[in-house]
Parts: sequence; structure tokens; C-alpha cells
Amino acid sequence: MLDGNIYQVHGDGRVQRRQDDFRVPFAVVSRFQPEETFNINAVGSLNDLERACDPHRESDNLFYALRADGVFERMHTRAMKATSTATTLLAAAQTQPEFPFHGIEGTLVCIWSPRYSSSFSVPGCHFHFISKDRTKGGHVLDCSANELRVGMQMLSEYEVQLPEVGSFLKTNLAVDYRPPNRSPEPDHSYAARSV
Repeated sequence: MLDGNIYQVHGDGRVQRRQDDFRVPFAVVSRFQPEETFNINAVGSLNDLERACDPHRESDNLFYALRADGVFERMHTRAMKATSTATTLLAAAQTQPEFPFHGIEGTLVCIWSPRYSSSFSVPGCHFHFISKDRTKGGHVLDCSANELRVGMQMLSEYEVQLPEVGSFLKTNLAVDYRPPNRSPEPDHSYAARSV
């Protein structure tokens, strides 16, 4: 979601603008009003971008919304594709399509979540990208840019809305479905994020 518009990146890379009644399994959305803006130069990777933004966070215990605009030398995204209903999210992610872009102008959106929120959010940064012409995007795996204009907003309120009908009501959510050799740290890659 960007500037009040909802975009879906399909498994074939196609971007579709959706209406307000479009349903998703998980989303984190903010009414973005940046409290601080700053420039970041020479971003060689997504990790570089995260490290450059970290000093602008006042606390590790609050949530933050972030928006970065610019021309990206390199942008590597992915999107989930439709699977059978019996497929786990982890298994579906193993076959996700990836999309490399070069010299592309657009916007990164991110929600930074504190570590303690792991039971209902994805700790750390989670970035999504959409091109300026709104035809390319996805969950960001990596990127590089010469200069980005960044806006950041502290979020001290977090409202959770849960389904009131359907399988959610009877599913045992206390069970950890990760494979035994998997780290207990949540994997950033499986949640839809938006600002």
C-alpha cells in the first residue's frame, strides 16, 4: 500500500492495483506522516540501508514506518505465487519467483518492528518496493542506490485485527510449524508489509 493505494504483485511479476475490499492473510499498514526526513548516500545493499536508518530510531522498543524514494542501481524482489491449500507458507516460499531490476526509480516502504513483537509481527526491517510507474515491485531481497530520500515515523500504537469467522477460530496457533533445524528467530520473508 502506498499513498492510499493498494498494489498486488503477482507471481508472474505483474502489478495490479486493488480496491479496499481486497483481502490479504497478513498486512501491517500505517497512515504515514514522516516526523523526520534525511538523505542516505551510497547504499550498497539492503543491510547498508538498514544500518544507515538505525541511528534515526529513538528506541528498539517502538515500531517505525519508513519510506525511501530514489533511483535504484539494483533492485532484487520476489513475490509469492498461488499454491494448493495444503501447502505451508514455508514450502510456498521455496518456489517463489524472483525479479531483478536495474536503474529503476521507485519507492521502498518498510515497517521496523521490535524483537519482542515476534509472536504477532516480523522483528526488524521488512521492505517492499514499487516502481514509480507502478508496474514492478515485490518483497525486497536486496538493493543498491547512489542516493535515497528517506522519511521515518515512530509508531507507538499498534492495533491488531483478527478474523472472527473461519478456520482461524479453530486452528491451534500454539504449534510451531517450523522444521526442527530451523532457527527460532522469525524469518522476515513471509509477511506482507505495507506503509
